[in-house]
Amino acid sequence: MNLHKRIEVLGFIGEYLKDDSASYQELRHRAFMENKWFTPEYIFQSGKLIADHMLNKDQLSTFAATYGVKEGLNNKTIGLVMAGNIPYVGLHDMLCIFLSGYGQRIKPSSKDNFMIKNLIQVAVSAFPECENLVVLDEMLKGCDGYIATGSDNSARYFEHYFSKYPHIIRKNRTSVAVLDGTESKEELEALADDIQLYFGLGCRNVTQVLVPEEYDFVPLLSALRKYDHYRDHEKYRNNFDYQLTIAIMNNRFYMSNDSIVLLENESPFSPISQLHYQYYSDKSATIAALDKNKIQCLVGKDFIPFGDAQKPGLKDFPDGIDTMEFLRNC
Repeated sequence: MNLHKRIEVLGFIGEYLKDDSASYQELRHRAFMENKWFTPEYIFQSGKLIADHMLNKDQLSTFAATYGVKEGLNNKTIGLVMAGNIPYVGLHDMLCIFLSGYGQRIKPSSKDNFMIKNLIQVAVSAFPECENLVVLDEMLKGCDGYIATGSDNSARYFEHYFSKYPHIIRKNRTSVAVLDGTESKEELEALADDIQLYFGLGCRNVTQVLVPEEYDFVPLLSALRKYDHYRDHEKYRNNFDYQLTIAIMNNRFYMSNDSIVLLENESPFSPISQLHYQYYSDKSATIAALDKNKIQCLVGKDFIPFGDAQKPGLKDFPDGIDTMEFLRNC
């Protein structure tokens, strides 16, 4: 399969993800039955964003040319261990491997097994020559390189088993927003998406905001009300009720708009339904003190624009590690 055909396959997948057909609606509903965090709406939204920003054939051609991707196939195979915190989260790795001409054996997350399997079936049905290039496999032994994403605990397991091979191993990451108090209503509503989209489960979701002293939280809490409907989602509501109860029982100062709890906390990691905030007097010093190994995105006027955290492009490599360069040297 030459490069032109590989780009055609990826473009075909992109068109599939954008087509809200009856069969695709049914598949999304079935996936939701398996994982209640994967609502049909969020599966479609995630797939469409990936299609728009990563699976455009012209963009893929330019991207491949940047890395000097060869026409023919590579005779090596990459083992891919996917995360499953939000729908299609491992698709960027999958497309990089495929575009580069490697075979791949994929162990999808149990949380996102259904939709990844469906994408492979769709591709193989239209392009039978893909069948041996993209294979689901529970045991990823004997591969020439590995890309694995998981928690800090699973990363230790990956490092032990994959240490003898070329590898990329990703750990827990999250995202932080930097505010100065002059944000418009529109910017705060866009930030609400960065915080709450996909229930806040992605590494690109903002889980902490850095704010100036005496910051007025009322406009932010008002903007976050666009996600008040989360109270109708049983799993989210259970998390919210729990976090609110813990804050009250521990006599912690908190703020809430009935769908999210805001707590002052230096940790950038916050639980579902909770947003941490930290005051700063010296913004530059506070940003410099962040553990860059834990931060996926910085959002704000001088960083990723509000509302764009969940719209990564082809060159927005997870953890800042260039996947294409890794594959070129694998």
